[in-house]
Amino acid sequence: MKIDTEIRHVTKPGANLFLELGFAPEEAKRLQAASKKQINDTKLLKEQLMAELAAWIEQHHLKQAEAAEILMVSRPRVSDVVNRKTAKFTIDTLVEMLSRIGKPVRLAIGQ
Repeated sequence: MKIDTEIRHVTKPGANLFLELGFAPEEAKRLQAASKKQINDTKLLKEQLMAELAAWIEQHHLKQAEAAEILMVSRPRVSDVVNRKTAKFTIDTLVEMLSRIGKPVRLAIGQ
């Protein structure tokens, strides 16, 4: 059995994927705006959590290898935190790392 791997369509960067999927123009516009907001909100939350971790590392004058041992992750993962590579982490992972250093995260829901 042959698996079909031929690419038939590529969505151009910046195009509205929802429009290309067949949603009505107004609905596609609304869905795209909601999607962008959710992605941005998630990125901001990850950046905040990473800033807390990076500040803790700096405050304790830790080398990345030392921080990695305490956080129970690899040294490159600590580097990714310090360099705010948000795409490489889930919120859960960052919350777990903060918990390991005695900084439990509390959720506050906006109005």
